[in-house]
Amino acid sequence: MNNSFGEIFKITIFGSSHDEEVGIIVDGLPDGLRLTPAIFDNDLNRRRPSLRGETTRCEEDIPTIEGLNNVGTTCGNTIRITFKNHNTRSNDYSHLERHPRPSHADLVQRRKYGNEYNLAGGGMASGRMTVALVAAGVVAKQVVSETEFETRLIEVGGCNNPIDFEQVIAEASRAGDSVGGIVECRVKGVTPYIGEPFFDSVESVISHLLFSIPGVKGVEFGDGFAGTRKRGSERNDTIIDSDGHTLTNNEGGINGGIANGNDIILRVAIKPTPSISREQQSYNFDKNAIAPLTIGGRHDACIARRAAVVIEAMVAVALADLKLRAK
Repeated sequence: MNNSFGEIFKITIFGSSHDEEVGIIVDGLPDGLRLTPAIFDNDLNRRRPSLRGETTRCEEDIPTIEGLNNVGTTCGNTIRITFKNHNTRSNDYSHLERHPRPSHADLVQRRKYGNEYNLAGGGMASGRMTVALVAAGVVAKQVVSETEFETRLIEVGGCNNPIDFEQVIAEASRAGDSVGGIVECRVKGVTPYIGEPFFDSVESVISHLLFSIPGVKGVEFGDGFAGTRKRGSERNDTIIDSDGHTLTNNEGGINGGIANGNDIILRVAIKPTPSISREQQSYNFDKNAIAPLTIGGRHDACIARRAAVVIEAMVAVALADLKLRAK
């Protein structure tokens, strides 16, 4: 099982939804970065469930940081950040071993890793694992401290009016159903000229990490798919100064895989969570037939809302690794 990513800024995720703990190991950090539990608070709070239609599972999510020197800064050591799991209800998932959820990873995980694999809470394919990704993003932001992130939910269940998002999610929740969404991330102050033309392009490195987030089904940069409906003459970004800034930003801040100094702009499509409370149909291995399935547990009606900070975190990790490679 490959749970690592990165060439210099390297992260390794471990644990699963109902293990004793989940966490992230970070290698390759520059010396002298100060990492205190307080710097994680803002992003962890953005991920924490608090609104109607979100899971009632609530963990303390207090990070334990190991590997710093006696004044709390990085010193060339590997950093290990862990979060305890306390609020688990594993019995909610026991029947899914023989009656897997539609569009979830229950079946494929058991087939790949064996019947002893712990499916409770979704195993490693659980949104719980994103707390470790957020922690990695907080550390990465210390490496790319020159950047500013603006990340927001721009569409929910086909609705693009933020005023109506709560109503759309509440209606899905009342129906025992779920909705997907689209998150937009804009990054200002990106170090120019990081990235390579082909396999280590800015887009490919960022996309690799974004598709590691549970529920992500699509990524576009700049004007993305909408750009295919334009002519080159109306889409091309006019260069307006010697620094390479452009009048428009249809390329999303990247040319030929290399950051061009403009804002990086990307959007991420997140599917409706397959864990819904209304009855579904799925193959039952005990009955050797398709049978009704009712899923227990505690789940979000719209995982896209809390995923915004996770998306931001993975973009930060990608940019941190690319920046350190460039050095």
